[in-house]
Amino acid sequence: MLSNKTISVVVPAYNEEKFIAKVITTMPDFVDKIIIVNDKSTDKTREIVEDMARSNEKIVLINHEKNQGNGQALVTGYLRALDLKIDVTVVMDGDGQMDPDDLINVVRPVVEGKVDYTKGNRLLADDVSKIMPKHRWLGNSLLTLLTKFATGYWHLIDPQCSYAAISFRSLKKIGIENMIQGYGYNADILNMLNIHGYRAIDVDVKPVYGDEQSKIKLWSYIPRICVILTRLFFRRLWKRYVVYDFHPLILFYLFAFFNIVFIILPLSIRFINGYLEQGFAPPTTLIILSFTILITFQSILFAIWMDMDYNRKMDR
Repeated sequence: MLSNKTISVVVPAYNEEKFIAKVITTMPDFVDKIIIVNDKSTDKTREIVEDMARSNEKIVLINHEKNQGNGQALVTGYLRALDLKIDVTVVMDGDGQMDPDDLINVVRPVVEGKVDYTKGNRLLADDVSKIMPKHRWLGNSLLTLLTKFATGYWHLIDPQCSYAAISFRSLKKIGIENMIQGYGYNADILNMLNIHGYRAIDVDVKPVYGDEQSKIKLWSYIPRICVILTRLFFRRLWKRYVVYDFHPLILFYLFAFFNIVFIILPLSIRFINGYLEQGFAPPTTLIILSFTILITFQSILFAIWMDMDYNRKMDR
């Protein structure tokens, strides 16, 4: 326990026989339950955890009968933490990429009731661009901007970091069982938290990379995550600013969306076709297109500014 609050750590594990024992043995003493979700590993992950559980009563092992992906493994672990009525639940990967020394800083803001959710941030660490593989550092940096739109937490960065802690009340409220099962679950849980008005902050953590191998296939991951983030963005706008509350920023976004679909795209096609077929572009089309692009850009900027201002109370 920590400050009279029970702490559990959910560890999704798939073929982590090289790292899982170290993850368990380096867990801080204040952790009450270590919930290992074995996602149908084909190596010795299950045997290692079962053997350690005989002498460590903190270990709770859950075995999936078939591989369901990291997201569903997290959902399984979160639901078990709810059943156990754990005050604060943390997520640590089973590949040893998360420093256990950072755990106290990750959970403390939630334990003290300052926020409902904390998330690790590796991108501000010293020499992170040298420690983290360059493709991961660049990808995380680019995805940060898209995730801000999707989640409404404009102050958060490093959206792909899974090192996170959540309070019992918010975990129970948001409907975690509906979280995306595949990649994109990090943004999905932030999206759900924002819709319900919960506070979230970043906590600096150390980037750790060694012999582990990422299971993400970059070229298939990027298009998929962009589609997911776009869907989450529109879900947040609808639920946050129409269903649960009303804010004029939704009108600015709708105005921009209407202009893009029904004015900018058709006029752009007309402009290009005119240039290709006649050798020059219709000046009236160019004027209308330029003016529409300008006011659409301004509308988006106003919407972003109001969105950031509306969500400012949830960054502390």
